[in-house]
Amino acid sequence: MPTRYRLSDRTAVITGAAGGIGRAIALSLARRGAHLALADIDDAGLAQTRELIGSGVRVSTHHLDVADRDAVAAFPQIVLAEHPGVDLLVNNAGVAVGGTFEQVSEADFEWLFDINFWGVVRMTRAFLPLLHAANEARIVNLSSLFGLIAPGGQAAYSAAKFAVRGFSQSLRMELEGSTVGITVVHPGGIATAIAKNARTPAGATPEQLERNHRTWSKMLRMPPAEAGEIIVRAVEQRKPRVIVGRDATVAALLERIAPVSYGRFIQELKPKA
Repeated sequence: MPTRYRLSDRTAVITGAAGGIGRAIALSLARRGAHLALADIDDAGLAQTRELIGSGVRVSTHHLDVADRDAVAAFPQIVLAEHPGVDLLVNNAGVAVGGTFEQVSEADFEWLFDINFWGVVRMTRAFLPLLHAANEARIVNLSSLFGLIAPGGQAAYSAAKFAVRGFSQSLRMELEGSTVGITVVHPGGIATAIAKNARTPAGATPEQLERNHRTWSKMLRMPPAEAGEIIVRAVEQRKPRVIVGRDATVAALLERIAPVSYGRFIQELKPKA
């Protein structure tokens, strides 16, 4: 049985670290003695995450928009100014857009993709040289339950999260035999603010928006701290894939059993508004 991936004294870069799953991963890593470079566009949230971590590990915070190509390209050198190297990259930053494909504008579709997919690609490209320089490194890419199944009303989000899944699987094969491993994560309904903060389509009525928000919010049940621990334990075990939550486990099973017709089962399982 392979030994655990030791996290003590390693340095992790985490995007979307101002709250939710990103903050939970940061706290779990800090408890194991990992040093942290935390990135987000929410400076106040980053400050709160840093305060929660406390002392004992080296922590730097950075204002970063993963949709900003130039900022991401420059970010490794900024991290190296405060840390000796990078061993772990956690691509967690993500956003959501509510509404059907016909309701969601092209601009909002591109906005989501620029963060949820291109942010992952840009961060990976920027930090891969530093990860190769580490004695053993890992990339952790956050896909989703909706990177396993694609329900109606989630065309943009599912497209991006399926893209993260495919990118991660292909990159894993390309990096086989190197010192860099890949873990792709499929969280189910985690109690974060992603649904509350989702962009809404201009053509939707207030009643539709409220109904949609209530429906999907009921799916967000697992505490972020629990999800963070599951993800970090999977990294310690060098798992190539981790499914977080019973809902994601059921979805993965449904997709294997009924890859075309699982939609009707989802309608039965989805909470009623």
